[in-house]
Amino acid sequence: MGTDLNAPLGQNRKSRSSGSRKSGLSFGRMLLGLGAIALVGVSVWVGLRPTGLITPEPEQSVADASQTDGKTAGEKAADAGRPNERKASGALSGAHVEETLNNDGSIVTKFSPKQRDGEGPAFIDVGPTRGQDPRMAAFPNDALLEDSPEGRLPIVGPDGLRPMDQYARLSSGARGVRIALVVGGLGLSQTGTQNALARLQPEITLGFAATGNSLQRWMQEARRGGHEILLQVPFEPFDYPDNNPGPHTLRVGIDAQKNLAELRTSLAQITNYTGIMNFLGGRFLSDADALEPVMRDIGRRGLLFLDDGTSAQSLTGTLADTIGVPHGFADMVVDSELDRTVILKKLDELERIARRNGSAIGVASAFDESVSAIAQWVDEAGSRGIEFVGVSALVKDPQQQ
Repeated sequence: MGTDLNAPLGQNRKSRSSGSRKSGLSFGRMLLGLGAIALVGVSVWVGLRPTGLITPEPEQSVADASQTDGKTAGEKAADAGRPNERKASGALSGAHVEETLNNDGSIVTKFSPKQRDGEGPAFIDVGPTRGQDPRMAAFPNDALLEDSPEGRLPIVGPDGLRPMDQYARLSSGARGVRIALVVGGLGLSQTGTQNALARLQPEITLGFAATGNSLQRWMQEARRGGHEILLQVPFEPFDYPDNNPGPHTLRVGIDAQKNLAELRTSLAQITNYTGIMNFLGGRFLSDADALEPVMRDIGRRGLLFLDDGTSAQSLTGTLADTIGVPHGFADMVVDSELDRTVILKKLDELERIARRNGSAIGVASAFDESVSAIAQWVDEAGSRGIEFVGVSALVKDPQQQ
């Protein structure tokens, strides 16, 4: 619109002012419109892009977890303060761990092997183990043996592992009625030993007489068959020498060192046994002065002591409790009469004891009648819910209390 030169001055100013305001308003509206369009565009772009306005690389490395070895800074500082102490590596010290952040916000973890950091393996100390790998059951653990003039003798290992734990037959650990049956006298008769090894179930504990023959060979066969084994040591009975248990019998009235030497001779006959069982010995087991040094030596070697229960005057339980030796008592001799029918009745009685008390221990000798009856009865009793275990599972063990 042109300016009227003939109009009054104020009127021209008013017209120019009004035109300026109209132009300013139009320009402002235009800017607001453009701003709104820009904001809408940005909002749409942000909404379609979850990572927002930050634009990362297509893949962004977050961390290499192996650099921490699974330890906090405080733990590393504590380790540094103990330079002479053997330390376990962190759980991740043998792995290269890479975490990647993807465009959609997810994290992918990649593991690959690498050399350990040189501080040693990652390990968990679970303490002494119980039982032995069946593939190695016929061979002794050399860490549980010491050399002596009498031969190789059982000892507690440097880590506290006892022979009674290493050579124990593992049980299920389930709560229920448990019975341990020990068949002794193996090694005294070749045919009797062969019959017992061939017919008796692996759950039966076998007792080898220290005075027997070919004991190492029989021991290996028994261990390969899954049996826990005991060593039967001869002790002086009340009617000695008319009833003589054999060479190296431990006797009342002789020097304690002599008895310990005889004990060591017996202990060296075989390996891989969990403990000692008496062969006769009514008189010796009732004499505290003669018995105590022997029981102490048995306990020191990490062995258990099983009393066959034939002597009412035996002090093995009292002394074992006092000096902390794992021990047990047989509840019954099941073959005091060599009659198959009588033996089966005795075994039924043993089952009643076990059901009343939760467990029971029975002992027998490797006579043909005994072996035949026990093999049949064990199969039948197993179907009634009885669990047959190695004798080490039922002894009183101070370390487990």
